[in-house]
Amino acid sequence: MRRALAALACAAATAVSGCGLGAGDASTADRGVSVVVSSGFGTDQLKAIEAERVREDETVMRLLQREFDVTTRFGGGFVQSIEGLAGGSRGGRRFDWFYYVNGIEASEGAASREIAPGDRIWWDHHDWSTAPRIPAVVGAFPEPFVSGSEGERRPVRIDCAPQSERECDEVARRLVAAGVRATPRSALGTSAGIEILRVLVGPWEEVRRDPTAAVIGKGPQHSGVFARPHAGGIDLLDPEGKVVRTLTDAGGLVAATRFEEQQPTWVVTGTDAAGVAAAASALDEGVLMNRFALAVEEGRGVPLPVQPQAPPQEPSQQP
Repeated sequence: MRRALAALACAAATAVSGCGLGAGDASTADRGVSVVVSSGFGTDQLKAIEAERVREDETVMRLLQREFDVTTRFGGGFVQSIEGLAGGSRGGRRFDWFYYVNGIEASEGAASREIAPGDRIWWDHHDWSTAPRIPAVVGAFPEPFVSGSEGERRPVRIDCAPQSERECDEVARRLVAAGVRATPRSALGTSAGIEILRVLVGPWEEVRRDPTAAVIGKGPQHSGVFARPHAGGIDLLDPEGKVVRTLTDAGGLVAATRFEEQQPTWVVTGTDAAGVAAAASALDEGVLMNRFALAVEEGRGVPLPVQPQAPPQEPSQQP
């Protein structure tokens, strides 16, 4: 489903003036819309559908109600349950439904949000006690770089740290393969701009100087990213914000967040050059699908937040 949508996006993509990378042209009326419903930060996918065409005035809520079993609250503007899974409290933790369009957290109720052709809509039921807001996720890649946000395509720019040219080349190559045309990029530290989608590439010691990236270093309650990079490595966190383990040599991270009124910023970083290279190689639709953020440890992807493992069960005793 997602690869078919990406192929349509690629066919439509052309350059847009501005910085870095440009998305395609505005002729997207024939592009379908996908809806994914999951729980546990994308751990369990409940259902997924693809609508080949949607009405001009279609909203996220109307589409959801036609395809899924939904109950609502606050006069029908917000979702209470999908497929029988409801928001509420459990074990002192707060759970609810949140939705993302092209990897960007929605800023309005689903009944008010109109759908644009090509949108990727993702509903997830998760614990929001630690991170009340998760402003952007990576699991809709290659969005928002192809379709943009709120029905508008945005200019895209890669900001490269010194000595990270090779990794930036890899990021650019993967964006091109996903349907975004490459143009000249900028040095890390270049002014962000409100309308630009940025991809920061480089080791954490360099990337952390960017104000948006620096928010990730403060923890999920500030950035919505369940990883905390620092001078000694990258802490991987569970849904409660507790450190599960720390990546050191060759550890990578692909994450997205948002700062003030800017468009989302993606961070492709690592503990060192090898970690940045590993993170750049993870920019793949299949690898990032339904991930809020992704760490790379010893060449394998680790979805974030790290989910607690169930204790091993004792073997049954037969009489």
